[in-house]
Amino acid sequence: MNKLLLLLAFALLAAWWWVPLDCLPELLEWVRGRGLEGALIIGAVFVASTVMMIPGSMLGLAIGAVYGPWWGLLIVSPTSVLGATIAFLLGRGLLLARVEKKMAGSRRFDAISTAIEREGFKVLVLIRLSPVFPFTVVNYAFGLTRLMLSTYVLGSFIGMLPGTFMYVYLGAMAGDVAMLASGQMPTTTPAEAIFKWVGLVATVVVTVLVTRIARRELAAEIPDTN
Repeated sequence: MNKLLLLLAFALLAAWWWVPLDCLPELLEWVRGRGLEGALIIGAVFVASTVMMIPGSMLGLAIGAVYGPWWGLLIVSPTSVLGATIAFLLGRGLLLARVEKKMAGSRRFDAISTAIEREGFKVLVLIRLSPVFPFTVVNYAFGLTRLMLSTYVLGSFIGMLPGTFMYVYLGAMAGDVAMLASGQMPTTTPAEAIFKWVGLVATVVVTVLVTRIARRELAAEIPDTN
């Protein structure tokens, strides 16, 4: 398993190196024009950024701007979960000693580990909804817990979904604004435009409310996360 993870990590690093991220707007337009192949390429880049602990929020916004909210979600959601899962497995295997050293002496992580012993799935979802660690760090740290892989994947998918959708939706709306600013007209009717803006407001409000509820529930489960 460790050899397989190492090979996969090298493959992701190669994908990250090969794709010119300093030209992100041109890259995204290029991948959109390549259909499924382009979506797979940008998905690989997103996975690589997660594994390499590079925040993917800006890339998620950019994907939403190019692909729209729904196709953007279909790209970002599974690839973010895949990247988080690879980091989880690396933290449990190849990079175990390094992650243990990083988390040693962290009272907050000790409290999380204890809570996961009691209610692993619930605590995992709450942390994903209201992170107490940076996303890229906690992916590796979860490898030190007793979470089953299937529980980790499902809980991460559910807990990360609201925030992921908000980012790609915001990106999609930013893409429309950019088109208007450049003198181009988005291919939507006025009614569709209104619906999209109402949807954006609803998405942000629901995400904020869910995050607050999750934070309150998490504080009850793990007092040290206040």
